[in-house]
Amino acid sequence: MIEKGTWVEIEKIVLLPKDRAKNIPKETKKTALKCWIKGNCLTDCELDDDVKVVTKTGRIVDGRVVDVEPGYYHSFGKYIREIGDIGKQAKKIIG
Repeated sequence: MIEKGTWVEIEKIVLLPKDRAKNIPKETKKTALKCWIKGNCLTDCELDDDVKVVTKTGRIVDGRVVDVEPGYYHSFGKYIREIGDIGKQAKKIIG
């Protein structure tokens, strides 16, 4: 059992396939648009249960529990030489 107040990650369906934009690729259109949100669960629950969470910003969101005590793992990919000096170039252009 996952106790009330535990940090969890939920999956929420934002748009069903039938509600997706008509101008997106066919393969994309076949799947639901989903988002993943982290927060503290407001009730006791289990993995795969629907639950409401409160996020760090205070929003209350509902979704299906997919992870317990998830971490943060960020990556913006490998270094790309061509974009390495964009910040300097922008400052030079702006003045």
